[in-house]
Amino acid sequence: MITSTANSQIKHLVLLMKKAKARKEEGVFIVEGRKMFEEAPRAWIQKVYVAESFLQEEMHKHLLDGIEYEVLSDSVFKVVSDTQTPQGILTVVSMPEWNETEVLVKENGCYLFLESIQDPGNLGTMLRTGEGAGITAVIANQTTVDLYNPKTVRSTMGSIYRVPFIVAEDFYGKITDMQKKGVKFYAAHLKESQMYDAFDYQGACAFLIGNEGNGLTEKTADAADAYIKIPMEGNVESLNAAIAATILMYEVNRQRRGR
Repeated sequence: MITSTANSQIKHLVLLMKKAKARKEEGVFIVEGRKMFEEAPRAWIQKVYVAESFLQEEMHKHLLDGIEYEVLSDSVFKVVSDTQTPQGILTVVSMPEWNETEVLVKENGCYLFLESIQDPGNLGTMLRTGEGAGITAVIANQTTVDLYNPKTVRSTMGSIYRVPFIVAEDFYGKITDMQKKGVKFYAAHLKESQMYDAFDYQGACAFLIGNEGNGLTEKTADAADAYIKIPMEGNVESLNAAIAATILMYEVNRQRRGR
């Protein structure tokens, strides 16, 4: 059992928790909690750490059967945890490698293109609701918040394992390439926009969602085939980026279920 925060493994875990560069260099990220451990593909699991008290609970007796793990004292586990009330189990997981060719050419795919989303909770929520709505993949530009930020990971509630996520080196080039393959792009925008439910989304489509504070840049918005907006009542000017994305993704889901 590890009882000191000076232990090299503990220092390494803290580094992975805090530094995106370290996670990227090693190709791993950290998930916390029983649910995230249970849903992680076994081939992706690199290492498991549990708190001493976690092992003492009867409900966890057989959870780790066949899994190698390291035990930490409760005080040490709190140091490596990113939550105020640690659940007692932490897993180091390999980052998935999605095949862009397969993901981006699916017949009648539905995609979410994100430009400079900054809030970890928003990004995680988009993956989670995206899985629920049945989207094909999420594509982000390089200034979007790190998907493997611990707060983002928690917000996905496990969808991070199942929803393809691609950080595009050439964001605009990716849009152009997919348009050439028949994907229609819709920009969530207020300028000269039509209502979001005025379009037919039963063919391949993608939604462009911009930064929480500034929305889409003019260059990205102009790359779209059409501008769309969500109606606002009262004095509300706009919706949270994740909420707006959810409404759009579920409109696609609604139309396709009604076929």
